[in-house]
Amino acid sequence: MTAYILDVENTTCRHHDKLHLDPFEPSNTLTMVGMQRVDDGRQLRLPFDHSEAQDIEGTNHKRIQSTLDRCTLLIGHNLQHDLMWLWESGFKYDGEIYDTMLGEYLLLRGMEGLLSLEACAIRRKLPLQKQDTLKQYFKEGVTTRDIPLSELSTYLSYDLGTTRELYLAQLNDYSQDSSSSLVPVRDITMQTCVVLTRMYCNGFSVDLDALADVKLLFETELADIEQRLYKQIRNLMGDTPINLNSPEQMSQVIFSRSMNSKKDWAGLFEHIRTPAEFKAAVKANSSAIYKTVAYQCPTCEGRKYTYKTKANGQPFAKPNRCKDCDAEGFKLRNTTELAGLRFDAPSKEWASANGFSSAKDNLSVLITVAITNGMEDAKNFLTDLQRMNAVSSYLSSFVGGIEAYTKQDGMLHVGLTQHITATGRFSGRNPNMQNMPRGGTFPVKKAFKSRWEGGKVMEADFAQLEFRVAAFLAQDELAMEEVRTGFDVHSYTAQVITDAGEPTTRHDAKAHTFAPLYGATGHGRTPAQAAYYTHFIDKYVGIAAWHKRLGDEAIRFEKITIPSGRQYGFPGTTRRKNGTVTNFTRIKNYPVQGFATGDIVPVVLVEIDKRLREGNFLTLLVNTVHDSIVFDVHPIEIDRMITFVDDMNRDLHQIILGAFGIDFNVPLLLEAKIGDNWLAQKDVKK
Repeated sequence: MTAYILDVENTTCRHHDKLHLDPFEPSNTLTMVGMQRVDDGRQLRLPFDHSEAQDIEGTNHKRIQSTLDRCTLLIGHNLQHDLMWLWESGFKYDGEIYDTMLGEYLLLRGMEGLLSLEACAIRRKLPLQKQDTLKQYFKEGVTTRDIPLSELSTYLSYDLGTTRELYLAQLNDYSQDSSSSLVPVRDITMQTCVVLTRMYCNGFSVDLDALADVKLLFETELADIEQRLYKQIRNLMGDTPINLNSPEQMSQVIFSRSMNSKKDWAGLFEHIRTPAEFKAAVKANSSAIYKTVAYQCPTCEGRKYTYKTKANGQPFAKPNRCKDCDAEGFKLRNTTELAGLRFDAPSKEWASANGFSSAKDNLSVLITVAITNGMEDAKNFLTDLQRMNAVSSYLSSFVGGIEAYTKQDGMLHVGLTQHITATGRFSGRNPNMQNMPRGGTFPVKKAFKSRWEGGKVMEADFAQLEFRVAAFLAQDELAMEEVRTGFDVHSYTAQVITDAGEPTTRHDAKAHTFAPLYGATGHGRTPAQAAYYTHFIDKYVGIAAWHKRLGDEAIRFEKITIPSGRQYGFPGTTRRKNGTVTNFTRIKNYPVQGFATGDIVPVVLVEIDKRLREGNFLTLLVNTVHDSIVFDVHPIEIDRMITFVDDMNRDLHQIILGAFGIDFNVPLLLEAKIGDNWLAQKDVKK
């Protein structure tokens, strides 16, 4: 094996107030490439587009390519970035890779830890050259192209050397018995890194006109919602001004109380144990809010400013802000009528720095309470508030993000990282499309289309992947039987909640069906919802027993190891006097999410990429969202891709067996749908 360390330097640019580091921006160029042999430490550092030296004749390109041709293992820190720049700069490399950032991430076992090269070196006490000078250049707006070549080359040399030392230290860690189970996961992780890099380079075609239509749709809806909310706030609060974007003021509207001391509030509930204690603490440390009536400020007479005069009777040139009304022109007088919606926060978990949280899940609980008690106005207000928050997020995160990062050629290069989440699930960036609402009704999706005339967008989605994974991990006989028979678990959830006194639909019940898998409890829920959470544990006794085994394992070994070999660290885990286990929510959550979307989805993604390339497909991988995989299908391959997904379905269990040596004895299914864009899709007929 001939192993080389790789590090590249490139220029960056800004537009739409976003930093762009990729090679798909016309103004970004490759400044310098460095490579270092692992065995003897020899380095090669060559400039390409630097103010002091350009590779006009292509000599340096040939030298780097010759080195890559000899390389069988390419090593780097955050190698996805370097590999992308190599490929897009005309270099060829199709061998194995090793990313020291990802290697370190797996060794952290889901625990917090910075993963920059500098942070890894400091944690491991490796040789390191601090880059303070380089950071100062960047702070001053100097690009890598204009940093003195000798200084840039020196820093590149140190980074190569530090990465080499980090790689060798990690190899030693992985050779230890305590970490040997991580090796298969590590190897799949590196292969997945290559696939995600290739996917990033492929890009996803964006219809900017369709995106503009979606933007207008959301903006119009947002304006209508805000108008309705402000009208109802006037009825609820009187003349008290309310900012819909203020968490503190919205807490006052919903819960009809204001904090006596915001500074003291944050630590009030830490030691609260019972509902009675919580209720007493709220009453003692907050005050009821009353509707107000505005009246003209007598000091400034509604002018907002006061006007002083000089000794000679002439007014001063500048007026003063009225202190009595804070330059509002009016003052407020309390009435005797309680303001707001008058909800009570059910538990200390609802307390926040701004009073009580009005997060999405909390609003859902309050909406259910309002429906149950016939509070029509409250239900409408809270539903509008929840939707306003969602639409505002859609506009900023998705519409705005897609606008900012779509390139001049109409391509959005979907960035996926493997090292952000604790579980191993991918996370998105620039923009984060992993947070898109589930289901096929999200309007933003219609802006994504095929790059080819007559092409299609196909999505292959794992059916109930995390529930099937939980059934396998727990070997819960009932859950496994329900998967085999196609039992409608969401309808069952709706029935349980309805029978407990809270009529609900299958759609609304879906949010609760699998929540107990991830450590959610009925605490803070409505009584009927809480009944379902208790029922879940009684129904799936195998899952409940498995949860207990996980807790015992975490206490005994301070870590848990799942069948793929992936490990999660839980140092200091103990059993409380009441029998519960510390860290229990994460202990239950990580194995399911990690094995499903951190292990199974990546290994299937790698196999899909392999088959597409070996089959000389024109169709491209363009995205993956949690447990789904998205393709840009070439028009001549539509039928071929439908067959492709069928073939993958037949081989899923064998793929998992080959990667991890696991006999996954629960059915798995990729459900495909296809259409002219990512939204307008229909199920593929079998």
